[in-house]
Amino acid sequence: MCLFCDIRDKKIPSTIVYENDYIYCINDIKPVAPVHVLIIPKKHFDDIIDMSSSEEGIKYIGEVTKAISEVAKLKSLEDGFRVINNCKENGGQTIMHAHFHLIGGTKLSERIL
Repeated sequence: MCLFCDIRDKKIPSTIVYENDYIYCINDIKPVAPVHVLIIPKKHFDDIIDMSSSEEGIKYIGEVTKAISEVAKLKSLEDGFRVINNCKENGGQTIMHAHFHLIGGTKLSERIL
């Protein structure tokens, strides 16, 4: 059972911020900044390593970058933003479905942690 697959399949309600054939984006339920959007591949990949291990996954990585640009425009983040990907347990990944955090809407500190 995967939370993000259940959201994708509409088993769990969520408000979609942006969507295309490959990606859907939702607001994080525990935002760390005024804008905190999750960029989520519709296909299940465990993590970025899993994504990068196939041609299909590499296509999805390209789609993630397009979605980041689109959401940044939609959220008026012209002044800057940060993208974070937590990979595996020691990297802070808590949902084992690859996803990316788009964070902005304020001046962010240079420190990541």
